[in-house]
Amino acid sequence: MIQVDAHHHVWHVARGDYGWLTPDLAIYRDYALAELRPLLGDISATILVQAAPTEAETAFLLRVAHDSQGLVRGVVGWTDLSAPRAAARVAALARERRLVGLRPMLQDIADTHWILLPEVQPALRAMMEFGLRFDALVQPRHLTSLLTLAMLHPRLRIVIDHIAKPAIAQGTWQPWADAVALLAEETTMTCKLSGLVTEAAAAWQDDDLRRYVDHVVQCFGPTRVMWGSDWPVVDLAGGYARWRAASLRLLAGLDAAARDAILGGTAAAFYGLGVAA
Repeated sequence: MIQVDAHHHVWHVARGDYGWLTPDLAIYRDYALAELRPLLGDISATILVQAAPTEAETAFLLRVAHDSQGLVRGVVGWTDLSAPRAAARVAALARERRLVGLRPMLQDIADTHWILLPEVQPALRAMMEFGLRFDALVQPRHLTSLLTLAMLHPRLRIVIDHIAKPAIAQGTWQPWADAVALLAEETTMTCKLSGLVTEAAAAWQDDDLRRYVDHVVQCFGPTRVMWGSDWPVVDLAGGYARWRAASLRLLAGLDAAARDAILGGTAAAFYGLGVAA
């Protein structure tokens, strides 16, 4: 069974388009794929995800994937889905063999319902036409809009990043829990088990994460849940190895087939990686 890290980044600070990455953060420096490789263990495939809302970022990630010697099996890039010629741009990007999806940074857009604007819909239809996946970088406030999006575009393959970022540090449960359950029941969406530790308290323990992990797995089922590291952002909350080890402990109660799906099979199938799952 292939093991996949379904969500990580690399970046080059000097490019200057990472608006969220400020000098006060401990991760304000360049991160390259060479730093990630020793952390992967049995993981043999990754999905490289955009961290800046520019086409320069997409081009950069595609170069990294090209030079990765087969490690990066897919890139989730960015283009302005609301631009007048966005559909044509989506079509052009879809010709890139390693581009598997696009991610508007919805959490950073003030309009909670931006993804439903009329000017965005042609690009979303193009994503469906050309088989690109939609990574939903959202917060709990966006989950109602995601449900509407799925109803408007039932063939759009959507994955929720970071389980929609509930406020784990504050122990917030509702309305996140009910909204996630409804999405799982009413749509075919997939969910990434990633980003939990950066939403938890600094001294997080397994039990702080357990009910969130259990809820996502119970609602979506293992074949619609995929594991991701969110490296190097995870370095703000204990690092890659600590999150990976905690994940394996939290999933230990599942049978082998379920664990295999979450740790690789779901990502391989969702992103169409063309590897044995």
